[in-house]
Amino acid sequence: MARAMLEYTKTVLNKVSFDATLFCREVQKALERLLPYEIEELKIFIHSLVQQNPELNQCLIYLKP
Repeated sequence: MARAMLEYTKTVLNKVSFDATLFCREVQKALERLLPYEIEELKIFIHSLVQQNPELNQCLIYLKP
């Protein structure tokens, strides 16, 4: 079930990647809901999405190193 939440989060982030504000809000929600190992996987996904859409890089502040 936990894996399904990660996949759902990825889908949502893909769909809202057109708007940086909405994307940041969804990133914050995902960080609250996902498990620590899922967050690590999500960080990799978000970094690849930011490479495709540089305007989303303002949301990287929510991802702690």
